[in-house]
Amino acid sequence: MFVRPFRVKSNTVIKGSDRRKLRADISAAFPSLSADELSELVPNKEELNVVRIYAHKGDAVTIYVLNKNPLFFELEKRLYPTVYVLWRLPALLQTFRTWPPVLQKLIGGADLMLPGVVVPSSGLPKVDQGDCCAVSVVNNRAPVAVGTAAVSSAEMNNLGMKGRGVCVLHTYMDNLWAFGDKSGPPSLPDVESEGQGEVKMSFPDFTVIMDALLLQCFLHALKSKVKKSELPLLTSTFLRNHMFSCCPSGKQLDIKKSSYKKLSKFLQAMQQQYNLVQVKELTKGVESIVEVDWKHPELRSFVVPEETDVEATLVKDGEEGDTPYHPPEITTLYCVSARLEPLFLDANKRKGTILQPAEVRNIVTEYVKKNELVHENNKNHVTVNPTLCDCLLEKSEYQEVVSLKWDDLFSRTLGRMQQCYQVVFPGQAPRIKKGHIEPIDISVASRGSNKKVTLIKNLEVYGLDPAVVATALQHRVQASSVLQPVPGAKDKVLVQIQGNQIHHIGNLLLEHYHIPRKYIQGLDKALKGGKKK
Repeated sequence: MFVRPFRVKSNTVIKGSDRRKLRADISAAFPSLSADELSELVPNKEELNVVRIYAHKGDAVTIYVLNKNPLFFELEKRLYPTVYVLWRLPALLQTFRTWPPVLQKLIGGADLMLPGVVVPSSGLPKVDQGDCCAVSVVNNRAPVAVGTAAVSSAEMNNLGMKGRGVCVLHTYMDNLWAFGDKSGPPSLPDVESEGQGEVKMSFPDFTVIMDALLLQCFLHALKSKVKKSELPLLTSTFLRNHMFSCCPSGKQLDIKKSSYKKLSKFLQAMQQQYNLVQVKELTKGVESIVEVDWKHPELRSFVVPEETDVEATLVKDGEEGDTPYHPPEITTLYCVSARLEPLFLDANKRKGTILQPAEVRNIVTEYVKKNELVHENNKNHVTVNPTLCDCLLEKSEYQEVVSLKWDDLFSRTLGRMQQCYQVVFPGQAPRIKKGHIEPIDISVASRGSNKKVTLIKNLEVYGLDPAVVATALQHRVQASSVLQPVPGAKDKVLVQIQGNQIHHIGNLLLEHYHIPRKYIQGLDKALKGGKKK
């Protein structure tokens, strides 16, 4: 559930009454907790925050945070502990054991399958279908995942330990864990395997995971992106145009978080340890890949993962198999105001009735014809009767204006109606809102003495997930981005990305998301290209 970044809706300090209710809810959900343990989890005086978020698939989740660490999360009115709580109270939930290599699959978003469960001599933990349970690895009782039992323990045995065992919701090293202090699991001896010594436990850290991702993107880029005709290829171009585009959806390639720290050191390792590539400094300070061993066993045996191209996933809002993003259909509408109600009474349209512009024109035209207001000598003019006078003229015009042109008549009518708009997303019912639709607002702001950042607001209005857009932009421009709440707006966040990136943002919105240009504000602030004289 938290494999991908989530969007924070609000972050507030819990009230006293809500604190007591939370303590009661935790006690009811986990009756094995003692009074002292409850007081430790929900203390009376320490600051406790309630963070409401939207997961990447749109699920509304509430997180309870103490001392910057998430303790519990609530999904569909049900409480679940985080790994931070389970490291303090490892016996809180029934726990299934698995092998250390399986943890990497769980971190990647997989459920725990029954063939991967290590059955202790005492038998499986006693659970019913849907019960909250945890997952630990052999040789360490510290839980590394939280979820619900897919079937009861009795059914697991009946199935011959085949099929899904635990539906995983949260894991060590996912984005919910990263919302805390990012500490690692404690070392808690596993009684079942104590003295056996057959497995040495080691948890993966960020550098190990990033090194593996770096190697995967490197091999993928060489196998499917780079052509012999492109050599020699600048190493910076190889990283920007090839390796970044091979990064799996939902992950971010960051060399600084690897053990290599720099691209040059990584490529040097690939050259010295594997002899996969030859890198040379063709010009001073600029390295290029000059040769690739296309027949190398490591490269030939590498299997290209399915759907990892970032550009191919830019228009998707969710996981593989979700419906691709399509921009909404937006229609301008008009609402009959109290002042104009007499003009629309003959058409049985009362105050508050919402009409399309064409309907307004037809009703006004019918009113003019029914009341014989077309000017006798000039068919392009309409005689102003008392109703039109009250509805469309200013007080200063009462004695002066006796007729109006057709275009002026229609524009005055629409101008005195309340504007609305209708938004229709594919597969959803139309939604009508009053006022003007807010455009996607792109602006550039200064941070410090000489730094620029680009801000993007109102993406949610068009059904775009700010977290997905931020990730796409990171891959495109190789600049860091953050999500921030919009001041004064309860359910909106803005994307902030380093530098003036309006040109790249415009291309992303126009070419990949197909947002009409008239709904994007600020494209004119892009840096002007041109030759330097």
